Amino acid sequence: MENIGIWWGGVQDVVINIGFVVLGFFFHAYLTRTNAVAASHRGSIILEEAKKQAETIRHEADISAREEVLKAREKAEQSLEKKRQSIIALEDRVVARENDISRKLELLEAKDRVLTEKLNKAENLQDELNAQKKELKDCIEEGNRRIQETASLSQDDARKMIMERVEKELEGELSLLIRREQKAALGKARDEARNIICAAIERYAAEYVENITVTQVALPSEDMKGRLIGKEGRNIRSFEMDSGVNLIIDETPGVVLLSSFNPVRREVARVALERLIEDGRIHPASIEETLRKTRTQIDELIRQAGEEALYKLGISGIAPELVEILGRLKYRTSYKQNVLHHSIEMASLMAMMAADLDLDVDTAKRVGLFHDLGKAVDHEVEGSHAVIGANLLRKYGEAPLIYNAVAAHHDDVEKSSVYAVLASAADTMTAARPGARSDTTDLYFQRLEKLEKTAASFKGVDKCYAIQAGRELRVMVKGSKVDDNRALILAREIANRIQDEVKYPGQIKVTVIRETRAVEYAK
Repeated sequence: MENIGIWWGGVQDVVINIGFVVLGFFFHAYLTRTNAVAASHRGSIILEEAKKQAETIRHEADISAREEVLKAREKAEQSLEKKRQSIIALEDRVVARENDISRKLELLEAKDRVLTEKLNKAENLQDELNAQKKELKDCIEEGNRRIQETASLSQDDARKMIMERVEKELEGELSLLIRREQKAALGKARDEARNIICAAIERYAAEYVENITVTQVALPSEDMKGRLIGKEGRNIRSFEMDSGVNLIIDETPGVVLLSSFNPVRREVARVALERLIEDGRIHPASIEETLRKTRTQIDELIRQAGEEALYKLGISGIAPELVEILGRLKYRTSYKQNVLHHSIEMASLMAMMAADLDLDVDTAKRVGLFHDLGKAVDHEVEGSHAVIGANLLRKYGEAPLIYNAVAAHHDDVEKSSVYAVLASAADTMTAARPGARSDTTDLYFQRLEKLEKTAASFKGVDKCYAIQAGRELRVMVKGSKVDDNRALILAREIANRIQDEVKYPGQIKVTVIRETRAVEYAK
């Protein structure tokens, strides 16, 4: 019984455990279902929130897109407005230019009418002179006939008598004509002599050579002169032979002079000599090496100077040889004016004038930049620098229009285009403006004052003014003392006096103005 009881107790425990297991299984299933329902509920909530967030993001994206569209539309409208204003401004400039052209055409037509009237008057005057000449001839023949009839003179005696009478009547006019022709011939001879003298001074005169062909180099001590000369003059001979420049060592304290007509050689010698003095080792080998290195560096500086000038003016397509020759002008001066700077300035002036005249600006720039190209080699080649430069341009492929303008800017050849005329005008402007060449402000005002005093010294002059930086002299005369014929003679006399007594660059225009006023009062 005891065993049955134990067995029954074990069965009960098993049943209880099974019951607990079953209960646990059902409880776990219940919990699992409950959690699934809760998870499904939470998933629905999360999905709903995700939908709301997606809706919010989409709404914000729509708003942002609308703003970007509005901004792009405003930017496009602003750009269109700017273009519209630019087009309006351009139309205004075109209208202004058309009006300006119309005014110029009217002025040209007016000048053409005036010239036509003057030509007609000249033709009428010529006809009158021919008629008077014929009438005078008839009168002379009639006089000869009457003299022969009345005095019973032979034809030769009558001719002699008439000639004596005519010579007496025309003696004053002949004298005036002779003096005028002599004066004109003297003026032409003086002009030609002045041109020849100026050309000679530019290349050979003592004072000009002192300023242009001599360079001073400072020495740290007087002992350096002996080292430059070297034993038995070896150093100075080696330096002059290798550099092609004369080294002048005199008693002037603290300096030596380098003399040469070739500005590039002189610059190479100056730089090399300064380096030798700084280094202190002066002997033929070091002189030769220093000169060789300096030549290489100066050649590079010359090339860079030519390229900088072309870049500054926006010119391209130039032969490398021309670039190098152009760069040499950096070391060339004319009346203390740097020729490369003068050429750049002239190219700019010609470009502006060409633009105003609707000409090719690039051609004008090339003519202006290359007009003094011959000065870079005029010490090596005989002839005018204008012709030398034109030959160089022809050699290296520039257009005939360009090298003709270069050759003609000093009237060495005939001008074949308007660019040659512009070159002459721009060259005068850049050389004659105050401060361009070796001319101080005081000298400039003194020259203007002397011009006015020279004109005021003539009888009948009322007032006179030097204008346009001394390029024109306007003289007002008294109408009661100077008639129209005398005004023409007075202008010539003043111009001759200025040529004789005043030193000036370029040319001066003398304008004599005569005015007659008739005044009456009504009472």
